[in-house]
Amino acid sequence: MAGLYSSSRPTSSSASSYQALTSRALLLLTLLPLSLACFAFILQWRGGLTDPVSRWSSDADGFPGMRSVGTGTQNSGSGCTDLLGRSRSLAFPYFKEWKFGFGSDLKPKICITTSTSAGLEQILPWIFYHKVIGVSNFFLFVEGKAASPNASKILEAIPGVKVIYRTGELEEKQAKSRIWNETWLASFFYKPCNYELFVKQSLNMEMAIVLAREAGMDWIIHLDTDELLHPAGAREYSLRQLLSDVPGNVDMVIFPNYESSVERDDIKEPFSEVSMFKKNFDHLPKDVYFGNYREATRGNPNYFLTYGNGKSAARIQDHLRPNGAHRWHNYMKTPNEIKLDEAAVLHYTYPKFSDLTSRRDRCGCKPTKEDVKRCFMLEFDRSAFIIASTATEEEMLRWYRERVVWTDKTLNLKLLRKGILTRIYAPMVIVQGLRESGVFSSVIESALLTTLSKENFLSSVESSNSSRATRFRERTSRKIGDFEQSQVTARRVLQTDDNSYADASAVPPLSPPSVDEFYF
Repeated sequence: MAGLYSSSRPTSSSASSYQALTSRALLLLTLLPLSLACFAFILQWRGGLTDPVSRWSSDADGFPGMRSVGTGTQNSGSGCTDLLGRSRSLAFPYFKEWKFGFGSDLKPKICITTSTSAGLEQILPWIFYHKVIGVSNFFLFVEGKAASPNASKILEAIPGVKVIYRTGELEEKQAKSRIWNETWLASFFYKPCNYELFVKQSLNMEMAIVLAREAGMDWIIHLDTDELLHPAGAREYSLRQLLSDVPGNVDMVIFPNYESSVERDDIKEPFSEVSMFKKNFDHLPKDVYFGNYREATRGNPNYFLTYGNGKSAARIQDHLRPNGAHRWHNYMKTPNEIKLDEAAVLHYTYPKFSDLTSRRDRCGCKPTKEDVKRCFMLEFDRSAFIIASTATEEEMLRWYRERVVWTDKTLNLKLLRKGILTRIYAPMVIVQGLRESGVFSSVIESALLTTLSKENFLSSVESSNSSRATRFRERTSRKIGDFEQSQVTARRVLQTDDNSYADASAVPPLSPPSVDEFYF
């Protein structure tokens, strides 16, 4: 019995040890997931984790594709923001230095050239949006509002922006351009309105090529101030990243255009208020495009209200020339071009009701079907001009709602599901963030403080007008001289080399393909 008793004692001790071990294991298994959950919650609460929305918040280290310029302490708020960019704290705190690191050695160096008469309310968001995505230099050929003393002082104060005024001297120099002696642009000469603008844009682009070379640019793009580049498809939301990935043997990159589809008739700031766009034919399957063509057109002359053949970026190289406002060419070869599968130009087409009358006021044609053909290349522009010239305010608004504004939510949802329409928020977020951060007001204040005091700003307008032509001559005489010399050199080369590439006709704004063109 004693032996039996003594042999049973280790068995009882082992059972107790086993139970203790089991209890500890259960406790560990219970505490471990709870600890991990608490740790994850603390990290997310303190901003240690990111998601697709908080990535764009004010707590981010920098906008994709941009190096952080400001070095101040960031706001310690929650950084919550919605997809429209409305934040509970100051957005874009790293944009405290609004010069955006101008003069940095980041490659490739990209410039945009434009011919514009728009006001600052449109030009400033346009410039700084493109600065955010990697554009360093801008060549602005200005007239109208853009050339006013107030606007020009501010534009000239922005690093990387060169303002060229349409003076008599500029027109004199451009009248001697080789373009007038060639055939590729000849069909647009000596016609009013859109044709005149098209020729003017080409002449300005020719001069911009020379300015871009002198500034050490790698790429040049012609863009209107109602268009924004959308660098989708790049690893970052960066035009610089997009173009750096282009193979070295490519001379030109084509960005198909998307057209804005406004959902209200009271839009004031298109870049901040419009998020719905109609996709280009090049980015849609043919069966989807033609299968939904009638509904997408909504009784208008074409699938797009205006042009549908996109814009392009050209690599800076010898013998480069414009080929109209939409393309570039080369005097010595046919450029090797590619068309991007995802990136696009966002064209904000008639986004404001006032665009009807503003276009009317810039053209002196008669509002008849025959006469408008002399002035406008695209059918919708012709119809819009006639309506704006002959209808009452109430009739114009009704026409605008029927033809331009997308008020049918059922149709909108259907076309969004089909992929004809798409939502693009990035430009809206960027422009709203820049505005909330005070970038635009900082530019204006800086220009006023560094050039003129607020008190004598208005009194200086008259003298500023009289001296502008002199300043322009001093600023551009050397560049114009170089420009003329480069043209002489090009002529000399063309006299001895094959001239078959020089006469490739300029590409006008073209409508997207229609159902009739496809089937017949």
